[in-house]
Amino acid sequence: MIRTGLVLAGALLLGGCLYGPAPATLPASATLAGDAAHPGATQGWVRTELYFGLGYADQPQHGVSEAQWRAFLDAEITPRFPAGLSVLDVYGQWLDKGAAQPERLRSKLVVLLHEDTPAARAAIDAVRSAWKQKTGDQSVLRVTQPADVSF
Repeated sequence: MIRTGLVLAGALLLGGCLYGPAPATLPASATLAGDAAHPGATQGWVRTELYFGLGYADQPQHGVSEAQWRAFLDAEITPRFPAGLSVLDVYGQWLDKGAAQPERLRSKLVVLLHEDTPAARAAIDAVRSAWKQKTGDQSVLRVTQPADVSF
């Protein structure tokens, strides 16, 4: 029993060595020094979420493939938002016009953190229009809300 306790105590002490003091080369601040695309603190920034339906959840062989999605991302979204974005796989439901039951969809969620400018809003609308033209979808859901951002 004492031996087990000593082994555990030794493991805890040695484990603390793995996370010792930070190297002196790391910045003292939690935020990046910043540049125009990645400021240390922001004002007038927003978080925009775009929801792209890829096809029916129960028919993964139909609809937009991962390769087709990546090609769209590379051609339409990344050039408009080169400073960065996030893409998440999501499952969603959508009630089509006149439908009795919702469609269950495989989807991609693109999260953009950006300045709230006319140019950014136009870029987002261009992305939404390009997707609708490519897929024939009725809509790309857009959610925009204020964001307190620091890098």
